[in-house]
Amino acid sequence: MKWNEVWAVYGGRLTWTAFGLFFGLLYLLVGFWHMLVVAAITLIGYWIGRRKDLRSAPLLPWNEIRERLLRRWGPFR
Repeated sequence: MKWNEVWAVYGGRLTWTAFGLFFGLLYLLVGFWHMLVVAAITLIGYWIGRRKDLRSAPLLPWNEIRERLLRRWGPFR
């Protein structure tokens, strides 16, 4: 596989895993954090990137929540 193909398929996972690893190492160096925290932050970054790559639906349907709140609280404006 060429780099462009890898980036097209796994770009989100690579990016968010790198962000998770960076911030995990930052927390590790700044304070006393266990490696479990670093692994958890890295896995969260991977999970976000994977959802982006697969173009999954958002965890919270913000448009539906906003519409529901506007319908419910609209008369009080």
